[in-house]
Amino acid sequence: MARRQTRSDDWGFPRWRGYGSERGATKVRMCDRDGCDRPGDRPAPKSPNSPERWWFCEEHAAEYNRNWDYFQGLSAEEAAKRERDERRTSAGYADSSYNSWGGPGDGSRSRDEIRALEVLELDADAGFEDAKAAWRRLAKANHPDVKPGDDAAAERFRKVQAAWDVLRTAEERRQGVS
Repeated sequence: MARRQTRSDDWGFPRWRGYGSERGATKVRMCDRDGCDRPGDRPAPKSPNSPERWWFCEEHAAEYNRNWDYFQGLSAEEAAKRERDERRTSAGYADSSYNSWGGPGDGSRSRDEIRALEVLELDADAGFEDAKAAWRRLAKANHPDVKPGDDAAAERFRKVQAAWDVLRTAEERRQGVS
């Protein structure tokens, strides 16, 4: 029984030999294309729904993929039926709508801005000038000097002012004004 070497021959000094000199020869898979002597490090299926793979170099893998036809040997009706069946059975793997934008607007506004636009009775994609006009209209209609003693109007006025502050600050931030 051969005894395994426990100590290296470099006596603890770092890098007396080149990198990787301790290793033996590495096994390299060659391209499966006849006549090609490059490494085959890119897998490609041998046939549809088959676990077996060809191993090609980059150039031959690209050529194989360009010529690949998943529906080869099927009629147009059979190909359409298989495509429908596979789309139906793979629907569970689609991105969840939880990860996509599902709220109002185009996603460029924050949640606070959307709420502010709702307070001003505007759509989520309303422009800044529309918001300014709505703010003036609602502020004049609910101002405590116009409706003295009306607590509901005073509360609406505070909400309108807070909404305007949110939208004005966001617009200044977009314009780069500090």
